[in-house]
Amino acid sequence: MTKRRTSSRSRGTGGTPPVRTAVRNAKIAALPIAFAGRQAAGVAQRARGRSSAEVSLDIQMRTAQHIFEVLGELKGCAAKLGQLLALYELALPPDLAEPYRKALAQLQDSAPTMLPSRVHEAMAAELGESWRWNFREFDDRRAAGASIGQVHRAVWRDGRQAAVKVMYPGAHEAVLNDLEQLRRLSVLATVFVPGADVPAVTEAICTSVAEELDYAAEAEHQRIFADAYADDPDFVVPRVITQRGNVIVSEWLHGTPVSRIIESGAPEERSRVGMLILRFLLSSWTRTGLLYCDPHPGNFRVLPDGRLGVVDFGACVVWPAVGFEDLVSEVMDAALNGTMADLDTALRQHGFVEADRAYDVATIAEGIAVTTEPFTQHDFRFSTEWLRHRVRHVMDLRLTNAHRQMSIPAYVTPFARALLTAVGVVCQLDTEGPVRGEFARWSPELAAVFERFDTRSAQPTDLGLARQVRTTPVTRRFSVVS
Repeated sequence: MTKRRTSSRSRGTGGTPPVRTAVRNAKIAALPIAFAGRQAAGVAQRARGRSSAEVSLDIQMRTAQHIFEVLGELKGCAAKLGQLLALYELALPPDLAEPYRKALAQLQDSAPTMLPSRVHEAMAAELGESWRWNFREFDDRRAAGASIGQVHRAVWRDGRQAAVKVMYPGAHEAVLNDLEQLRRLSVLATVFVPGADVPAVTEAICTSVAEELDYAAEAEHQRIFADAYADDPDFVVPRVITQRGNVIVSEWLHGTPVSRIIESGAPEERSRVGMLILRFLLSSWTRTGLLYCDPHPGNFRVLPDGRLGVVDFGACVVWPAVGFEDLVSEVMDAALNGTMADLDTALRQHGFVEADRAYDVATIAEGIAVTTEPFTQHDFRFSTEWLRHRVRHVMDLRLTNAHRQMSIPAYVTPFARALLTAVGVVCQLDTEGPVRGEFARWSPELAAVFERFDTRSAQPTDLGLARQVRTTPVTRRFSVVS
């Protein structure tokens, strides 16, 4: 039975993701059709006396589950979007989250394997028919998978151990087609964030994913990082040996995957690795002019000498964007040192709330005060449970949840992706350490905000928002600012 299912799924693909346009389009097109059907059914349910809130919640839950399932089947850019949606699973109670967890596990673990014949074809297409001349050894077995390709272990002709990253044949066209479909379907994202500028954020995500298809750009990013972190005491970035079309050959990194540290590492090692991941992300644009946007566990290795090895530089953008440093300084200063009026001004000025939108600023202030907890103390311990509570608070599906009416400036999308992914990893590692100090080390703007926060704490009367919210019970839930 299992063999027949596996054979049927990969028949005619050589172990590649489904790339036929009609098949991929049909799977994605099913999403809005099903969404419309649920809405129509909801009308009938309301007519039978079921509450609007209950019907809306049911529609949202079913739509979210369907999205995960379809993304898990499509791979490619859909898989990357699904990784961004992984935080949504944290917002659900454990019993309701199980279907999401299964879909995400499939999304991350079921990447198809190219058969050796297809690998050879792909290598010949990029390096020429005599491609094997470049290698002393080449292992036809996949060493690691990726959303749009796979990695093989090899020995380059000069004796260097090498990692050969090969894109799936047809993946480039399939992903671009997915992007067009996802642009059309971006309205479904209102299930998660109804107050956001969905088209703009969707376009930012699509642009980022499309850029990851360019292996020449990825190789150049990797060269920049390798030069910037050469001989670094904390990090190792493998050198690029060569890049041709949809193939990148880099030096091989010998090390322990961070996923294994998450599973069985000692507490001290887990915290050390978590702090290194934060340091790499926060230092990246200062040292390279690029933001490393994909800090998930599969892209890190702990080397025998303790340094952190980093791979996969497809998701990098020039950073910081214009206005970002002001955004960080003014929003964080309002959150830690200001009043609710200051916070309202900063959120509106930087595009988190539309100018004419009414919202519950007290609830938002309370949520931000909780979220900024790592910055109010010198040492902090991250955990998955801590993150789950934060995400659940922000993404609660209740129609009255003020956080769901917030937006995000589209240009901040790459940073949000990078930071949220990194926080997810350090929480899985149960990282404990001087988190605030690490942020201050790489951001003079934040260092100044933290200094003002510490100065205020020594004053007899402190009206800073963070402490005000913590010490004053919020009795009103309708203090709407318009």
